[in-house]
Amino acid sequence: MSIDWSLIEQKPEKRDKLVKVKGSFLLDLRAKVNDLEKELTDTRNKLNRTLNNLKSTEENFEYTKNDLYRIISDLDSTKAELSNTKSNLEQTLAELEEKTKNNANLNSEIEGLKTDLGTANSKVRELETNITELSSKLENSEALVNGLKSTTSESKEQNDKLNTEIQELNNMLTITQDEKADLKSLLVELNNTLLQKDTKIQEFSELLGEKENLIGAQKSHIEELESDLDELKPPMEEKSSYSYETRIICPMCQAVGKDIREVEDKKTILYYRGGIPIYAKKYVCKKCGYEWN
Repeated sequence: MSIDWSLIEQKPEKRDKLVKVKGSFLLDLRAKVNDLEKELTDTRNKLNRTLNNLKSTEENFEYTKNDLYRIISDLDSTKAELSNTKSNLEQTLAELEEKTKNNANLNSEIEGLKTDLGTANSKVRELETNITELSSKLENSEALVNGLKSTTSESKEQNDKLNTEIQELNNMLTITQDEKADLKSLLVELNNTLLQKDTKIQEFSELLGEKENLIGAQKSHIEELESDLDELKPPMEEKSSYSYETRIICPMCQAVGKDIREVEDKKTILYYRGGIPIYAKKYVCKKCGYEWN
């Protein structure tokens, strides 16, 4: 005996003869496992990206930190040299002022030294401002690394929680492990049935192919005419396609109405308009996933 998922999907409130539980419980359990596995995969991918970003940020931070320390050291050395120069200039200025009290020609040289002293003072202040800015950047970089480490810790906790939930669900599903072989056999039988039905549907599709292409060409011509009238016509509400959808029946599971979705068939190009390919249409069943033209 095997679990007939198609029967369970049609009658979820009926108890399965094999596992003695409602079909809706099995469907919910299967959906929850799939969702949790998908969420775990997304969380793992997000955690890996975060770890990679953190590693890259830490490496860049170390490089930036070393550069900042080197620049600060250079600035401190330059500041010390400027301070020595300032002291020397002040000493020279004092000597010149003492020796040239009555010498008018040396007064201009003294003024030049005073200007150089003012320039040196301005450069010292500029270097102090640069040191302050670099220190601020260093603090911001450290705050960014700390924030990334916190995010990584939260992602690990969420990943552990999801692993625990999935382990619990896997334990609940242990009773169905013995049915895997029967399910595979059932799938083989279903695939054979699908192939037989596909052959019949292909014959019908070939008969409808020319009509579908003609309808597609007519629709494209109508779309061109409607686009030319867009500027002259007021916007209109999109017509409901419910009545049209109810006429389409899935050849595989007999689903109708909103369970049928019309999409573009990327394998069939009707023609090109303005360099843009116009594709034929095909139908997709939302319930069983079957596709046909």
